[in-house]
Amino acid sequence: MPFSDRRDAGRALAPLLEKYRADDPIVLGFVRGGLPVAAEVAAALGAPLDALIVRKVGVPVHPELAMGAVAAGVTWLNEPLISHLGIPRATVERAVAEESREVASREALYRDGRPPPAVEGRTVIVIDDGLATGATAVAGLRALRQRRPARIIFASPVCSYEGAHQVGREADEVVCAQKPADFRAVSQAYEAFPQVSDETVQELLRTASAATAPQR
Repeated sequence: MPFSDRRDAGRALAPLLEKYRADDPIVLGFVRGGLPVAAEVAAALGAPLDALIVRKVGVPVHPELAMGAVAAGVTWLNEPLISHLGIPRATVERAVAEESREVASREALYRDGRPPPAVEGRTVIVIDDGLATGATAVAGLRALRQRRPARIIFASPVCSYEGAHQVGREADEVVCAQKPADFRAVSQAYEAFPQVSDETVQELLRTASAATAPQR
């Protein structure tokens, strides 16, 4: 049964993550689409919420096909795909540089001067609105691992088998509410799947920051 929207998906995902409440986790949502899902999970667990900013590096003539992804300080490339398609290294490097600049720009836009959350030694629950190839998630989790969390849990309302396997190599655990055998696209799991605006991301992060400020 499809979720009505991302918030509905977050409410469905939250009970599967309840067992981590005692770990005092921090919840990170991939922006932009993962953040509304993550906001519902964070609220249900009484956990702080923040963003994990990652950009897909698309194949030049088929930008929806990921040949890799970048996050802060980390680049992940699907080298077998790049080799199979014969994409020149200079083309790959230009695409990586462009997406790296976009990551830096979004970090500045979304955080309003706030530093990234301290995750060292903590259980971190990383959430996206869906998992297809896993390319974006891999880059994000590798970036996060460099910040020395105690444990990384990746969670999503819907996952492909391929994506769950790929991400399972990076996360300590993968939690999927649905893993359909006929997976074709993340959007098939939702009745409404609009783009998430920058304004929505900023508002979710401002609200979360204000809610946790007295506890700091």
